Amino acid sequence: MPISKKIVQNLQNASWIRVMFEEGARLSKIHGADKVYDFTIGNPSVEPPAAFKAELKKLADNPIPGMHRYMSNAGYSETRQAVATVLSEDSGLDFTEENVVMTVGAGGALNAVLKTILDPGDEVIILTPFFVEYKFYLDNHGGIPKVVSTREDFQLDIPTIEEAIGPKTKGIIINTPNNPTGVVYDAQSLGELGSMLKKKETELGTDIYVISDEPYAKISYDGIKVPSIFKYIDNSILVTSYSKDLALPGERIGYLAVSPKVKDLALVMEGMTFSNRTLGYVNAPALMQRLVTNLQRESVNIDEYQEKRDILYNNLTEMGFKMIKPQGAFYLFPESPIPDDVEFVKAAQKYNLLLVPGSGFGKPGYFRISYCIDKQVILNSLPAFRELAKEFGLS
Repeated sequence: MPISKKIVQNLQNASWIRVMFEEGARLSKIHGADKVYDFTIGNPSVEPPAAFKAELKKLADNPIPGMHRYMSNAGYSETRQAVATVLSEDSGLDFTEENVVMTVGAGGALNAVLKTILDPGDEVIILTPFFVEYKFYLDNHGGIPKVVSTREDFQLDIPTIEEAIGPKTKGIIINTPNNPTGVVYDAQSLGELGSMLKKKETELGTDIYVISDEPYAKISYDGIKVPSIFKYIDNSILVTSYSKDLALPGERIGYLAVSPKVKDLALVMEGMTFSNRTLGYVNAPALMQRLVTNLQRESVNIDEYQEKRDILYNNLTEMGFKMIKPQGAFYLFPESPIPDDVEFVKAAQKYNLLLVPGSGFGKPGYFRISYCIDKQVILNSLPAFRELAKEFGLS
């Protein structure tokens, strides 16, 4: 066999998102792109904010000598300090540049964290529904995923998490606002999680890290603010990117940040920087680091996303689809009208609706809609959704 058995197996279990995205390309060739309603991938259709373009022009007109050379593996000092300043403001803790490593997106950050903290066979709890790549990232570093359910409203189920923790538990990955549900974990839940973990760490004599995956943290609605993980959990690590809030997914720029309360912090940060380098990322992209330095409080227009959420949520619930109203991110996660979510998603293709089955996120019986697309596509899709609802007897 020309490639490893593991990769062959992983290819067979590969992301439903990509499968459906490719199906969209096929249908577009047949019917025309304007007749296909692709809700599969979280690839923002909005442009970066004006402040980003101004920074880009400023650098292009006044290039800094050596600006494209290697830098410290943790990233530029001024960029990391800019991140640390905002983290300090949000958490009330004393962050410095030494708590931050600039990374190749949130995916790069997660891999650097997992490589640093895991020994082969260590367990990491992931919560359903979860981002599809978590299991592959854990496998990269010998970690064992322990899948735990959330509550019916997709909020943290603290007793169930506690029951899943054992001597080999090294971490918990949480994702807030959540992909695919749009749920934001509130301060009370995070506080309860932190208290429970302190108890379990004392009981087991271990350290358990909470790794909070937050690329959607600035995309929240209805006045909801995403709580800082660092306020509630001592052994906490934040991983994020600028892909969503600045609409820069193709630039692969993000960071990891470790709480000042983490034990042996200097050693942990040394490990994170080493892992970032030896994974082959070496550094986060130099130009992007310089561009985001002064953009820590910038974001795309969140009102546009909220408008799209409301159009879909209001119309689909009126048609009879059941779902939790998203508090953030840019996804809806309705219940499938039939138990077989894969079969339902296939049925939707008859109406040129491209959706992602919940099975791909570890939650069968649901499906995901990504609404970071043009509003007109959403409006044009509503008759197709209406016909789909009618086929399955919704009202």
